[in-house]
Amino acid sequence: MNKLKYMCKLIQTFFVAVFACGALSAETPVWQPSPGHTQVPVWPKEPPDPQPVAGPEEMKTSSVEDAKLHVGGVKDSLVAGRPWLEVSNVCRPTMTVYSPKGKNTGVAVVVFPGGGYKVLAIDLEGTEAADWLTSKGITCVLLKYRVPFSGPYMDERRGRVYPKAPTALQDAQRTLGLVRLHAAEWHIDPHKIGVLGFSAGGHVAAGVSTHFEQRLYPAVDAADKESCRPDFAMVLFPGHLWVNEDRDPSTIYDEKFELRPDIHVTRQTPPTFLVQAENDDVDSVDESLAYYVALKNAGVPVEMHLYAEGGHAFALRRTKFPITEWPKLAERWLATMGMTSE
Repeated sequence: MNKLKYMCKLIQTFFVAVFACGALSAETPVWQPSPGHTQVPVWPKEPPDPQPVAGPEEMKTSSVEDAKLHVGGVKDSLVAGRPWLEVSNVCRPTMTVYSPKGKNTGVAVVVFPGGGYKVLAIDLEGTEAADWLTSKGITCVLLKYRVPFSGPYMDERRGRVYPKAPTALQDAQRTLGLVRLHAAEWHIDPHKIGVLGFSAGGHVAAGVSTHFEQRLYPAVDAADKESCRPDFAMVLFPGHLWVNEDRDPSTIYDEKFELRPDIHVTRQTPPTFLVQAENDDVDSVDESLAYYVALKNAGVPVEMHLYAEGGHAFALRRTKFPITEWPKLAERWLATMGMTSE
């Protein structure tokens, strides 16, 4: 089967599967990429370890309550004066490829939006990242990974446990393999494929940066024979990394900057770029610090930028805070890593 027929078959499978996740109706808006871009299913058939969802996939504009629960404790539903779009009940993950505007550097970045493993902030931490990357000659692959029930969850006896189901990490591993499989077709250098994750998506980025030697699912096709190790990682205000995240603040505890045991940093973990605000009241600065210390101790090239202010979920929207200029620092870092030229 040639590639065109293969892609058409995947897309047809996707639409059939979407209806299987839950009946769609004109009253249930579903996210679609901008004209000229097509969502492609990550899995040719049923994804592994399927989890139940409350209803059909849905997209809606953020509300005050959503902002508090998912993007993180903000006083209203606006980020930099604008609302954001959330996608919920994703049981059929997709990837959308955004090609560079103008010059193509050969670099590609798989983007993981945040949303607390409950929803996906699909524009704030998804398509807006694609706009930035493609303007710099970088291919963006936006992953709409499965939520909810794909990240850490609370157990009354054991505290927070990761993962309840390995679905988000499975989707990430599979997508890295697919991008490498199609690298020539998409004009990508297979040795210059990185990841970018925000909040819970930052946890996905750290997860795939440390879980690449073995797939968490049975091999499906040729894509699963490709490496799923990112060549670099950009991790912003990540969650679920610090071992003391669930401590009782009223008790005395040993404050160690240690990672949770499910994140295994080694010398083979890819070079990493970290950005964090010290006044983030959702994902503590200790999350990023713990990851930084582990990377440094393992001899992994790591660059971290800490800012006094910025809060959580600033993403790529410019505000008065200097932290929102981080994309310029990331561009310089990519150049120093040899991924792009100045």
